[in-house]
Amino acid sequence: MVLALARGERASWFKGVSPAILSPLGIIFGLMVVFIAAQVWSDIDRAQAAVNREASAIRTVVLLAASFPGEPEARIRNLIRRHIDEAVSAEWPSMAKQSASLKVVAPALSEALRFALALEPQSESRMVAQREMVTALENAMDARRQRIIASRSSVNWIKWSCLSAQAACMLIAIAMVHCDNRGAAAIAMGIFATGVAVSALLILAHDRPFSGYIAVKPDLLQQARPE
Repeated sequence: MVLALARGERASWFKGVSPAILSPLGIIFGLMVVFIAAQVWSDIDRAQAAVNREASAIRTVVLLAASFPGEPEARIRNLIRRHIDEAVSAEWPSMAKQSASLKVVAPALSEALRFALALEPQSESRMVAQREMVTALENAMDARRQRIIASRSSVNWIKWSCLSAQAACMLIAIAMVHCDNRGAAAIAMGIFATGVAVSALLILAHDRPFSGYIAVKPDLLQQARPE
């Protein structure tokens, strides 16, 4: 479009645009990419940390349940298995669609917490185990809340619009600077457009922590699942 408009008096206008404008425009675009990418990678790290913490807390509960052999241990292990199965089969697909809600409590974890609080330890070691088990269950519930919060984060439309507008400004400026040389304009715009596409693909691939090919998986939770 710029090359088509570069006729007559307009051609001299376009040629009057200094190539020096490309440097600040490129720096601004780069800063915007870094700003958005920092948010995206922070969300991914936060989501992975929440899953790691939940899996670690659940594993602690399973180990401490051995301090209450018999029916109490079996009950706790069954509840933990149920929680992990529900998280994998129901919560993960909901988080991928960003439809998971904090209003929905984890019934198995809540029941396990109530059961742990109702235990009546007969020795000092069991009292310590009960206290640590309750703390671990509370940590698991908090980690679950954090991963649900992280699942709802994404790059909003304002950031995408600003990034797209900045890329368009850069492409127009390149075309104006090279309006008298179609080949140079095509090469310069192609290189920059490729960089824009790569940056957008990188951000999109990490935009939603629990969806896509690079999503946070429930593998650690499944590893903590008692047999």
